[in-house]
Order: sequence, then structure tokens, then C-alpha cells
Amino acid sequence: MYQGRYKSILCQEDNYLLELVRYIHLNPLRANIVKDMKGLKEYKWSGHSVIMGQNSLEWQSTGDVLEYFGKMKSDAVRKYEEFVAEAKGMAKREDLTGGGLIRSAGGWKEVLSLRQSKEKWMADERILGDGDFVSTVLKQADDHMSRKEKLKKEGWDIGRLVSEVCDLLSVDKKEIKRESRRSKLSQARGLIAYWGNKELGISGAELAKYFEITRSSISSAINRGRKIACENEYRIF
Repeated sequence: MYQGRYKSILCQEDNYLLELVRYIHLNPLRANIVKDMKGLKEYKWSGHSVIMGQNSLEWQSTGDVLEYFGKMKSDAVRKYEEFVAEAKGMAKREDLTGGGLIRSAGGWKEVLSLRQSKEKWMADERILGDGDFVSTVLKQADDHMSRKEKLKKEGWDIGRLVSEVCDLLSVDKKEIKRESRRSKLSQARGLIAYWGNKELGISGAELAKYFEITRSSISSAINRGRKIACENEYRIF
């Protein structure tokens, strides 16, 4: 049903997002894994069933999609289902598989002349939007990568991050891996997860392994850390 490894795609506008959601959620039907929309609604390996309320996944948010279809959940779910069903006969669309840059540049030859390395091109495929949007995102990504490299050269790693955060919140770093509901310890773990991921580029899998917790738990910790950092205006870098 899917080709290549999992990837997330950054969308420019709401219309890109909704078309992409619809396209992806119709994959099981397009691949003949399910026979019809009823089968798609019950298919537990697709996010569509979660939005329809047939299944639940703790890491999948449905509100962000349903809010485009109405304020009342029941009405929004019905309109969302109608929206998806309208495209059930849709064939594969290259413009919804990370082709924003291809479309705006005018084709593969032009793209190849713009991007030299395969690694760079793979990053382009994660962006769906017009040429200006793609270029802006790539520049921001380059700047962010430069910042990560600078921090690494300055000696920042998970060990130093743990020490700095524990000092900031007056937490004993020897306890940082211990499960606890203590507010300060929980905040420290969240900040380490958030800054480790955002500023140092440490993957969720690596952070989960460090803290010896699940990936879904580390995702929650990252979100918690983001909120804590913003609300308290914490800075350590």
C-alpha cells in the first residue's frame, strides 16, 4: 500500500492538507485491501477508521481534520466521510506524493538541476506546496541544521542537556530516568525530550531508549516540554 519508509509531509495550505488526508486514507481501497467505503471505515490499519470513530489511537488527533467540516462532531464526521467518498475512484496522484517542488519547477529535469544530492531531494519530497513555500522551508531547514551542528561542536549532547535542564529546575540528574509524578521531575524530562529533539536533532526512538520508555510516551513528553518551555520562557542554549 505504501512505498518506501514512513515519512511526514509538510503542507502549505488547508486545501493541500485535506486533499492529502483524503488521498492517503483511500490507499487501502485503491490497493484493493478493502472492497468499499464500509470496509474502509472498519479497516483498523488506516487513520480513516479513527476519524470515523470506529477505532482509537492515542497518538492520532482527529479534531484538527474534523474542524474543517463542522463544529458538531457528528455533522463533521458525516461531511468528512462524504468528502472522502467523492474521491474513491481517484487514481494515483503524483502531486500528492510530495510533488510540490516538481510541479512548481516544471518537471524532473528542472528539479534535478536544482538539487544535487539525493539526501537533499528526499527532504524536498516531504514538502507539499508551491515553489516559494518549498524554497522557504528548505532554507529554514538548512539554517536549523547549521544550528544543530554548531551546538554539537560546542559540546552539546544528551548528557550535557540533562545536566543543564536539571540545574535549571533544581532536579537531581540521577533521578531523571526514574518514573515519577513529581512536577519538577516530569517537567525536566519533558524539556529534555523537547530540546533534545528540536535543538539537537535526537530522534524520538533514541530519546525513548535513553529514558527507557515507549515512543508514544516520548511523543507526549516532547509535547509537554514544548508547552513548558513556551509558558515559562525557558532558555538554556
